[in-house]
Amino acid sequence: MRYLSVFILITILSLVFILDSRAQEKTESSLTVSAAISLKDSFEEIGRLFQKKHKGVKVFFNFGASGTLQTQIEGGAPVDVFASAAPKQMDALEKKGLVVEGTRKNFAGNVLVLIIPLSSKLHIRSFSDLEKPYVKRIAIGNPKTVPAGQYSEEVLRNLKLWDKLTQKFVYAENVRQVLDYVARNEVDAGLVYLTDAWIKKKQVKIVAEAPKGSCKPVVYPIAVVKNSRNIPLAKQFIELVMSPEGQKILKKYGFKTSKELEKAEKEVIRK
Repeated sequence: MRYLSVFILITILSLVFILDSRAQEKTESSLTVSAAISLKDSFEEIGRLFQKKHKGVKVFFNFGASGTLQTQIEGGAPVDVFASAAPKQMDALEKKGLVVEGTRKNFAGNVLVLIIPLSSKLHIRSFSDLEKPYVKRIAIGNPKTVPAGQYSEEVLRNLKLWDKLTQKFVYAENVRQVLDYVARNEVDAGLVYLTDAWIKKKQVKIVAEAPKGSCKPVVYPIAVVKNSRNIPLAKQFIELVMSPEGQKILKKYGFKTSKELEKAEKEVIRK
């Protein structure tokens, strides 16, 4: 009986060891990337390229509003890499020590644009037209959690339009939801990134870009999350994003490259 008990104990311990090893193996062969939803199409392509270069590795994406993703990471979500649509969310995580020091990079840029449904008959050609009485519903990202919404608020406040338009706003939980509202003709206009508008160019029309100086530059930072279970692999993913191959993919989807960001930054410093 005693030998049987010992045998059962050994069997259980062996099983636990095997399961733990398999779990560890799965962790080592996978990567979880939380990224702003405006990066969905470009990052999925970069993810496929990463998997091609790293045989046996699976990249899992968690797309959403950057503020929501930030909250998830603060709550201990198992994330390896975070890519935000604005510095604000990354700054907050960095201050709390939740990203690996030295891994943060600005990898892409974007432009905020005003769009309308392609089938719209309304005369909307500029931001000031949003004041017109025939414009009833304007979709923007929720400024509390959505960087595109935060940029939208900044632009409209600088143009002295925010207070005049608040009753017309339809708040969305991410920038792609704004895009969908406009594409489905459920609102008269919306504010999204240029890259989002490109995705549904057969359904929406860009009528204006945010005037220069009306908001902070739209910059996308990326970094390794501190509680990553595979920091070396996470660093390699960021290296691919920053590489000529990764930047070419981002450029294809309409993003400004890291070199273009650096150039614009130098021009601002010169001025």
